[in-house]
Amino acid sequence: MDFLVGTFNTSQLFTLHFSSPTRDEPASLRISHVSSAIGKHSWLSLSRVRSDGTRTLYATAWTEPPSLAAYTIDAKHKVHFLNSKDIRSRSGYVCASDTHLYSTGGSTGEVFDLDQDGSIGNLVQELSFASDDEARPSSNLHGDFGGLRSGAHSVDLSPDGRSLYVADIGRNCIWTYSINATSSSGSDSPHLTLGSKHISPRHNDGPRHTTPHPNGMILYSLQEHSSMVDLFAVADDGVALKHLSGVKIIPEEEDPKDYWADEVRVSNTVPGSQDTPKYVYASTRGLKAETKGYVAIFALHPDGTLANERPLCIWKTPTSGGIANAIEPAPRSGGDEVEYL
Repeated sequence: MDFLVGTFNTSQLFTLHFSSPTRDEPASLRISHVSSAIGKHSWLSLSRVRSDGTRTLYATAWTEPPSLAAYTIDAKHKVHFLNSKDIRSRSGYVCASDTHLYSTGGSTGEVFDLDQDGSIGNLVQELSFASDDEARPSSNLHGDFGGLRSGAHSVDLSPDGRSLYVADIGRNCIWTYSINATSSSGSDSPHLTLGSKHISPRHNDGPRHTTPHPNGMILYSLQEHSSMVDLFAVADDGVALKHLSGVKIIPEEEDPKDYWADEVRVSNTVPGSQDTPKYVYASTRGLKAETKGYVAIFALHPDGTLANERPLCIWKTPTSGGIANAIEPAPRSGGDEVEYL
């Protein structure tokens, strides 16, 4: 199993190879390839596999000026640069449909057309998340990362591609948008239409990332400041949210002020099966190097709601997690009984 890793500090992309344990050999992890990159890539997003076995990798690029980058991943998992596009402010996150690329960061966001070869095409729409004086400036000792920690930080598509969710740390909200799939650059109608600005349940939450359940009816929100994960019911229109529940993702005795929560994901299922995700995973980082981070795991009902508000496990990570204690569930196949994270 191969996976890709970007960094905050080097203009490189790393391909890592993981071998699961066998009866005779322990599990192993090694760097199999190092590729040159156009800049520091803090967030990566992979397209679906094409008929020729290739995929496109989209990345935030901490360049001057800030940009987004596209790379082809060939059938041997080698990385080849396609193109890049400048954007208004540093992006924290990208995601892509088959036709469009979405990016957000700080007070702005962008939508680009995608060309047939996967390269980034024309600008379709720019987003503004109101004036920066509405955002709460970050007091985090690690700084504000060009506005990312006092504004929009992530962007995620609904499973059916009809809606878009933007988590905004500084404005303590989730922005929801409906998508006009037929709109492209030069179109009279906007590609994205604002649905709602959903204020977080607590005044100090700071929504950082979201992820939808595959059924599209539940949205999970990771709260950077309060170290909570909240569950929202998504209305039939895809943009209205209703708060259902929230759980703390660090041990009860720990103070959220010592942490900054990082990521939320649901477990993958075997392609083509009728399975539903069994777990929701959430990670936190220690604000100081001596404070270890955590990964919390909660069981889910088939409908995506929590089976129990008590975690199955809260695992202390070997380090604080630095500025990204990132997690991502591995793909699964029919013979998999173990889930890898």
